[in-house]
Amino acid sequence: MRLIGLTGSIGSGKSTVAQLLRALGVTVLDADEYAREGALVLKSEICQAFPEACAGGEVNRAVLGRLVFSDPAARRRLEALLHPYVRRRMQEETEKARQAGHRLVVQDIPLLFEAGREADFAGVLVVAAPTALRKARVMARSGLSEAEFEARDQSQLPQEEKVRRATWVIWNDADLDTLHKRVEAWYREVAG
Repeated sequence: MRLIGLTGSIGSGKSTVAQLLRALGVTVLDADEYAREGALVLKSEICQAFPEACAGGEVNRAVLGRLVFSDPAARRRLEALLHPYVRRRMQEETEKARQAGHRLVVQDIPLLFEAGREADFAGVLVVAAPTALRKARVMARSGLSEAEFEARDQSQLPQEEKVRRATWVIWNDADLDTLHKRVEAWYREVAG
């Protein structure tokens, strides 16, 4: 089985690439999905660490997001809670895919390089797009302000560094049809 890491900066279209890969029959494991799951499982620990982001024992994700993207120490505290859970779930699901005979598994990890995970993979696919386009996409879909986009973008490794460290890069700077063709070409190359 070949294990590939997938990452990209906020607004790059990484989630769209993951969807296109799934449509091609690739097993794609989503770290964000396991982080949301982990936030439920670890709700009491998160509320203890971030009481200002909790009301009635429930985590307010918007408040928590504002806290951790404006304070690097808070972000590290949250990551220390969530990352071990996410990593364990990814390993469990990867092993299930291996046992099922899957030849290719992609782990979609937004902070792959930041977490020092590139050595865990046969290669890393980075989805990239011009910053202005990424900002426009994020502001249109999420309602984040320009300042909130900047804070989230700056909390990650710069896109240029991700591109430099990538095994493969798919540029998402055109329409969906073009992106689809680029993903299919990458898949043919990798799946052989």
